[in-house]
Amino acid sequence: MENSEITERDTSSEFATTPVPPEQQVGWVRVAIISAMVAFSLPTFVAGAEVFLATDNQSGLVAILLGGTLLTFIAALCGSIGARTHLSSYMLTRIAFGTQGAAFVNLAFALSLLGWFGVNIDLFSSASQLIARDVFGAQPPAWLMDLGAGVIMTVTTIYGFKAINTLSMWLVPVLMGVTAILFYQTATDHGLATVLNLEQPQTITLGYAVSSVVGGVIIGAVILPDITRFMRHWRGAVFTALLSYLVVQSIVMLAGGLAADVQGESDFLQVLLVMGLGWAAFVIVIAGSWVLNALNLYSATLSVEATWPRIGTTPLTLLLGAAGTLAAFANILDYFLDFLFYLAVVFVPVAGVIIVDHFVSRPHAYRPEQLATLRGWSPAGLSAWLCGSVVALLGEEGVITLSGMAAVDAIVVSALVYFGLARRSGSVTDKDGN
Repeated sequence: MENSEITERDTSSEFATTPVPPEQQVGWVRVAIISAMVAFSLPTFVAGAEVFLATDNQSGLVAILLGGTLLTFIAALCGSIGARTHLSSYMLTRIAFGTQGAAFVNLAFALSLLGWFGVNIDLFSSASQLIARDVFGAQPPAWLMDLGAGVIMTVTTIYGFKAINTLSMWLVPVLMGVTAILFYQTATDHGLATVLNLEQPQTITLGYAVSSVVGGVIIGAVILPDITRFMRHWRGAVFTALLSYLVVQSIVMLAGGLAADVQGESDFLQVLLVMGLGWAAFVIVIAGSWVLNALNLYSATLSVEATWPRIGTTPLTLLLGAAGTLAAFANILDYFLDFLFYLAVVFVPVAGVIIVDHFVSRPHAYRPEQLATLRGWSPAGLSAWLCGSVVALLGEEGVITLSGMAAVDAIVVSALVYFGLARRSGSVTDKDGN
């Protein structure tokens, strides 16, 4: 496909295969709100609860801050590439791995994100039924909750970045208030000093706790270019990473962790209900799941469109949204949770390859004029991805332990392997973009 054809088609789409034009770029605050919104979702509160219940509170706080720092570093690098090039994470993958090589990576991205779209609908449905029963005295059928959630999230995604941004602008202040109330009530009911010094048996190591903080959301850091590409300047991506992963995520995890620790309850929704905050549970489930799943479907659509650019954005969104909703409706994704988890771990090393390729090996290849001459395959990129994936999988099984955080090990290994192979093949000094 010629560049002119792609550009013409992308003027009415989400610019899946071309850089976001200047007139569509916005200030970093609007993008940061979307990114921060994900930190207010139910999985972040639950992760904080699990970490604090499995460690003493001081270790839990250290794990959250260390994990947030690592995520900030990775997200700042990945996000800044998106802001510098104004390209989606899937176009960045095509540049680093080649058009044919990236097809495998992008399809893995799409399958994993689509799977999590369905899983999150299942979680949304289960949580909504619990809240409806305990707060409103109602018992809506699960299929109705699945269908309603899938339709609303798909429709939001069809309207793209602007719709997700508008939704986040409305919901972030509400969720900030909910988090503040949760933290305040926990501190005032029991005393902040008492809560922070509660004795808790430590059942996991500090490294495992940090890995739990990082592993749960690192995919979002890797695909951050999908939204930072709309920024006017790369520095905004750094600010976004700091706000999302070091500030907001740490506060949300701390609020969730302390509340769960005081109640001695691992089910975070039950914690809120016991504290008389059933309305807060309702807001967190509805608002957090809405934006998080819209972003999942948005990124899955971009990945498929980057691989097959001739298919329209809206038909793809409808098709993928329907597939995820039907899978949740049939309740078959429970059998694929392990598969989806490992699939997600496998594509984390992609970040290491893209970071080295953009900043060190071939920065010239990311210029707009080079998009028409992408290479077909990158043996160095695919080999580095394989090495990083093996390290990630073996790390999760406890076979290989470098830093104690499998996801971080995978990114570092893939980056080092790619740098070595690219340097040996002469790609570092190659100036023609091939």
